Amino acid sequence: MIRVLVADDQALVRGSFRLLVDSAPDLGAVGEAADGVEAFELARAQRPDVVLMDIRMPRLDGIEATRAITADPELAGVRVLVLTTFDLDDYAFAALRAGAAGFLLKDTRPAELLDAVRVVAAGEALLAPRVTRRLIEEYTRRPEPSALPGPAGPAGVTEREREVLALVGLGFSNEEIAAELHVSLSTAKTHIGRLLQKLAARDRAQLVIAAYESGLVRPGTR
Repeated sequence: MIRVLVADDQALVRGSFRLLVDSAPDLGAVGEAADGVEAFELARAQRPDVVLMDIRMPRLDGIEATRAITADPELAGVRVLVLTTFDLDDYAFAALRAGAAGFLLKDTRPAELLDAVRVVAAGEALLAPRVTRRLIEEYTRRPEPSALPGPAGPAGVTEREREVLALVGLGFSNEEIAAELHVSLSTAKTHIGRLLQKLAARDRAQLVIAAYESGLVRPGTR
């Protein structure tokens, strides 16, 4: 059973998500939080597998709550899935920086949301290309000058790993990376694993950030 904590400042939204989660035989809601402080406290008390986290909440917003959860060693197994809209581009990217495993639009279809919870609970990052590309490209149109040091990518990775990292940054799945580079799926996964280790990345979401911040992928690429 995948345990899910729902965090949103609107009771109706929380209730709707909880009902949806409980409707799936392999998922179960373990609590509801009306603000970021409560989300963090319930995460520590309930140790859910996944937190569905809204961004705009009182007392402590979803970004800071995400940062608090992912920074707590006792909550290492808790994954945060941020709920957002296209009106919150900068905030969604900041949530990835804070350690979120991915993000969804609030108008996501119910079946897709349940699948997203399963994906995140399994240790993968949820980075749908249509959402990822728009959010990250919009954010990186206004980076600090030092944020993009050059097109060579991060230091310490091989040329093939740079190619893989660039494709991750573009939102490619493992299967798509394997097809693009004409390698086996297991080889693509091996490259991803090495990148996670070399870049000390928590998950695939942080690899996307590394691809953009290192200059390996630029806004408007592909």
